[in-house]
Amino acid sequence: MKLLVTGGCGFIGSNFIRHVLATHADDRVVNLDKLTYAGNPANLADLANDSRYTFVQGDVCDAKVVRDVIRGVDAVVNFAAESHVDRSLMEPDAFLRTDVFGVFALLEAVKELKIARFLHISTDEVYGSVERGSSRESDPVRPSNPYSASKAGGDLLALAYWHTHRVPVLITRSSNNFGPHQYPEKVIPLFVTNALDDQPLPLYGDGRNVRDWLYVLDNCAGIDLVLRKGGEGEVYNIGGGHEVENIVLTRQILQLTGKPETLIQPVKDRLGHDRRYSVDSHKVRQLGWTPRHRFGDALGTTVAWYREHEAWWRPLKSGEFRAYYEKQYGHR
Repeated sequence: MKLLVTGGCGFIGSNFIRHVLATHADDRVVNLDKLTYAGNPANLADLANDSRYTFVQGDVCDAKVVRDVIRGVDAVVNFAAESHVDRSLMEPDAFLRTDVFGVFALLEAVKELKIARFLHISTDEVYGSVERGSSRESDPVRPSNPYSASKAGGDLLALAYWHTHRVPVLITRSSNNFGPHQYPEKVIPLFVTNALDDQPLPLYGDGRNVRDWLYVLDNCAGIDLVLRKGGEGEVYNIGGGHEVENIVLTRQILQLTGKPETLIQPVKDRLGHDRRYSVDSHKVRQLGWTPRHRFGDALGTTVAWYREHEAWWRPLKSGEFRAYYEKQYGHR
């Protein structure tokens, strides 16, 4: 297939492109990315000389750009999104623009040009906080922050285009991803890199919030499977099946980095902080997917990657990131 991957210079998108080209020798990928703060061309520097890979800088909200790059592809995989809850509390308008209007621009082009598949990448956060049990694809969306609300809006719009126009939409909703090339605003790379620098680890509230962790390569395999074998108009949860309290995760990171627990710095909790996420992945498992990486092993691999790739993350933690970090945590 020839794929258009949007947001392919980001964390999951770059890992997905690498996965596709490594596992499907005849596939070609066009990567459309606006290159916001979290879009890093260095994430795919190893593909610079691969004739199957093409990069185009552009915004998914630009209808002309989208139509130009989408023409002639067999499928679109949409990773393009503003994705950090904390930033959505500060600047929600950017999230609405990319996560809703951007999806609209893509759907219109897919409809007009009759593209065979449109896979929209979403998140378990659209279900909201889950006190007990696990969210199923048939459950209503109950987003509780601007980020998850914007993602839920994109999901609903995509499903509406399926029901109304039979645009061949598929959606994946994955649990919290981690692994190499993740921008250091997210909790695992933030805590790992802070620990390596003997800096405090700002832990929200009582640290008892629960997240289900999914190694990024397992998520990419699940997304790829849904792209090729999923049913049109269907939603597929992809969960790691490893739920961890934030305080437990923090202690594991400190153990792996060889740093003391005195680095843990409790800070005022995030507004509207969801207590627990959990998804039922039975549906995608029926397609043949199962996570292949044990959480402990994958976390160790991830810590080792950041330890060995200071040249990748250290420049990112200056400039824009430093201003954001002070704004986010300085008053706490």
